[in-house]
Amino acid sequence: MVKYGLDYTRCRWILPLLLGIGVIFGIIALAGRGWLESQTLPYVHQASLWESCTRPGPGGPWTCESLMGYAWGRAAAATYLVGFLLLVICFALAIIAFAIDTLRFNFIRGIGGLLFVAAVFSIMGLVIYPVKFSTEIEMTGINMFSWAYGFGWTTAIMEICLGFFFCCLPNYEDQILGNVKPTYFYSSP
Repeated sequence: MVKYGLDYTRCRWILPLLLGIGVIFGIIALAGRGWLESQTLPYVHQASLWESCTRPGPGGPWTCESLMGYAWGRAAAATYLVGFLLLVICFALAIIAFAIDTLRFNFIRGIGGLLFVAAVFSIMGLVIYPVKFSTEIEMTGINMFSWAYGFGWTTAIMEICLGFFFCCLPNYEDQILGNVKPTYFYSSP
C-alpha cells in the first residue's frame, strides 16, 4: 500500500474495508446465541450476551433467563456495546477520511486513537462476561465459550491491529503522497 500510495485505487479502501468487516463481526457477536454452549450431548445450555438458556433434557423446551437482571450482565453488555458503537463511528470517519482527495493525516491518527479506546471497552466486556458468568450462573455438563464469543474477540483484535495501522500511517505521509525522490543504486561496471 505504501509503495503505490493511497491514491492507488485498489489500495485506498483497504483500511475502511477491514473496519467494515470488523463491524460485521461485531454485529454477529452482539446478535449471536453462541457465547456459551454445551460441548457434549445432551445440549442443555446455551447463552448469548443478553440471556442464558437451559433445558432439562435433550427433548425438553428451552427456558431462558435474562442476564440484564445481573449487574455484571448489564456491565458486560454496556461495555461491549460502547466498544462496538465506537467502532461504527470509526468506520464512518474512515470512509469520510479516505473519500476526501487530500488526506488529513492527523484525522487518520485520531481514528487510530479512537480504535484503541473501542478495543479497551470491547475487551472489558469480553473479560467481565466469562469471569462473572462462570461464578454466578450454575452450569451443568461440559460447556465452552463458542463461536459468537470468538467473533467478539476477533472484533477486539481487529480494533487493536487497525488502530496501529491508522496511527502509523501518517509516519509514511511523504511516501504515500509521492513527495520522496526515488533513490537508485547503480554502479557502473
